Amino acid sequence: MARQSALKNSTQKKRGALQEVKRSSAAEHPAPGLDRLIHERLRLGIVSALAANESLTFNDLKSLMNTTDGNLSVHARKLEDAGYIAVTKSFEDRLPKTEYKLTTAGQRALESYLSHMETIIQQMRNR
Repeated sequence: MARQSALKNSTQKKRGALQEVKRSSAAEHPAPGLDRLIHERLRLGIVSALAANESLTFNDLKSLMNTTDGNLSVHARKLEDAGYIAVTKSFEDRLPKTEYKLTTAGQRALESYLSHMETIIQQMRNR
């Protein structure tokens, strides 16, 4: 019984310490206002590629990002759900064609993200 109580107390202390680390990490995060949706590597790549091109097909993006169909689909869907990209599906020579374009909201989000990153970089250089 004493051993169980000691284990329980030890576990509770570890959980409390872990939660404290999580709280302090969140409070000390160098970029608390960073758009987490765009910050993910593949989604940032998709948005950046679309900012540099009027539109890109699924296969173009897959090739540029060097990723799998499933991975690209999941990340593109998140960007579409956020309104950052627009998706058009059609057929070309009886083959499905999915085309992506950056929306105005996506362009603004990317510009805001880049501005935020520039501010962070400048702060780090001024230390």
